[in-house]
Amino acid sequence: MRTRTSRRTFLLLAAAAATALTGCGSGTTPAGPGGPQNRPSATTADLAGAPTAAPDAIPSGSTMANIRKRGYLIVGGSSDAPLLSQKNPVTGKYEGFDADMGRLLATYILGKPNVRIVSSATQTREALLKNHTVDVVFQTYSITTERARQVTFVGPYLSSGFQIATRKGTSGIATLADLNGETVIAGANTPAIPAIEKAAPKAKILTFDSDPACIQALKQGRALAYVQDNITLAGSLGTIPDLKIVGKPFDEGYMGIGVPKDQQDMAAFVDTWLRKVIADGYWTKAWNAAFGPTLGDRTPPTVGSVPDVYSPKD
Repeated sequence: MRTRTSRRTFLLLAAAAATALTGCGSGTTPAGPGGPQNRPSATTADLAGAPTAAPDAIPSGSTMANIRKRGYLIVGGSSDAPLLSQKNPVTGKYEGFDADMGRLLATYILGKPNVRIVSSATQTREALLKNHTVDVVFQTYSITTERARQVTFVGPYLSSGFQIATRKGTSGIATLADLNGETVIAGANTPAIPAIEKAAPKAKILTFDSDPACIQALKQGRALAYVQDNITLAGSLGTIPDLKIVGKPFDEGYMGIGVPKDQQDMAAFVDTWLRKVIADGYWTKAWNAAFGPTLGDRTPPTVGSVPDVYSPKD
């Protein structure tokens, strides 16, 4: 008989409001279950020598020229997403893969990594791009046709497969089908839900609006497992000794860089930049600094490999 289990983690991937936070400025880090002191340490890649755009790549009057005139890049992202974009409480700087990618793009435009982060939630990202509150979004932004009708996606710049999290001591769980008839936790409106419904049609699915809420429910024994992408789960591995990830990744998904739909010059520019930082090895440096210790080596996704990213069919 399986034992109902739980785990703890600290993945506050979205703030409730869009509050501007500078890359080295002030602001408080929300506390997740157990307090911020137990969160996995984020890291910063060595970005010395990162490429900068040629002068003719930033013509007068372009979106990029306006960003250069302003003097900093505004990124929609997270302030407390371990290994992705997390504010270091000691240095006040943002660390992690998404934070490094934002600095690389800022360097390409400005010649220096000047970034301001606006904390965004899943339900606010499209609005932040549409009203030009942010220039781009780096926030494990899953590419979907519905979203691509509202914003332009560049990429993919990251990929992730779903996996199952339980506590150590739980047995008999290797695939989604093993969860049939069990209570399972998933984030609201995430691709994990249809995957569970298909593989385990008799499972009872509990959904919550945030990862901390999902974790807390699992901790309380309200479900046997939590299904989430392994990029997100990687933020837990270093600090949750009773956490166990089981089975192989499934339903690989692709994540894009969000750009306002009415700024196609910026989309083309970011596409060129992304291909360059991948070819020059800076994507790999950012990956290794953030995820290498837990997920090992990773080949970058092929830019342009997701159909209909730029102009999805209705």
